Amino acid sequence: MQTIADSLHCAQNLIAQSLNNANRPANAVKLLAVSKTKPVSDLRAAYIAGQRLFGENYVQEGVSKIEALQDLKDIEWHFIGPLQSNKTRLVAEHFDWVHSVDRLKIAGRLSDQRPHYKGPMNVCIQVNIDDEESKSGVSADEVGALADAVSSCVNLRLRGLMTIPNASQNNTQLDQSFQRMATLFTDLKGQYSTIDTLSMGMSGDLDQAISAGSTMVRLGTAIFGART
Repeated sequence: MQTIADSLHCAQNLIAQSLNNANRPANAVKLLAVSKTKPVSDLRAAYIAGQRLFGENYVQEGVSKIEALQDLKDIEWHFIGPLQSNKTRLVAEHFDWVHSVDRLKIAGRLSDQRPHYKGPMNVCIQVNIDDEESKSGVSADEVGALADAVSSCVNLRLRGLMTIPNASQNNTQLDQSFQRMATLFTDLKGQYSTIDTLSMGMSGDLDQAISAGSTMVRLGTAIFGART
């Protein structure tokens, strides 16, 4: 039976191979372990195996895990799911990163509610790169204005962009989506010194995302097994 440590090792090997294929440096991509619906014991097992970055999609579930694992001081907690206004305080008080900021109201609330002793919250703007009606995120044309707004929030640190492309696209279309994200990312890097994160790529499109320039991939099932 494959352990979580085994799965992590396989995932890291896949990332390393994709980086090699793309002629990118070996440390150019971080692995975010998406642990939604998984028990705290699984997260501990991943931690023991060396994993430090964990992503949660649901606020209450994430907060309960953060509280249960307070003894593990160097975990970095990323909120990656849709965020409603009435949940921003919990996220601001408990998480280190938010990948899914898609409007000024959310950014403002996170900044206002961020405890000062925690330092600025790291923020990625979610981009709806394929303009899907059912998906959260700003359009490519709206990235600049929201980036300006986030960068002016005193308790936030703008770190980059996140996207979930249209899963029904063929490989050529997916490559085009990732390349558009890479262009947006490069443009932002030229404007803000804090920009260093392009969060894109999951189990099914890992290689293409890394080839396009992703700096952080989000893997769940590949590490923890099928979700319950």
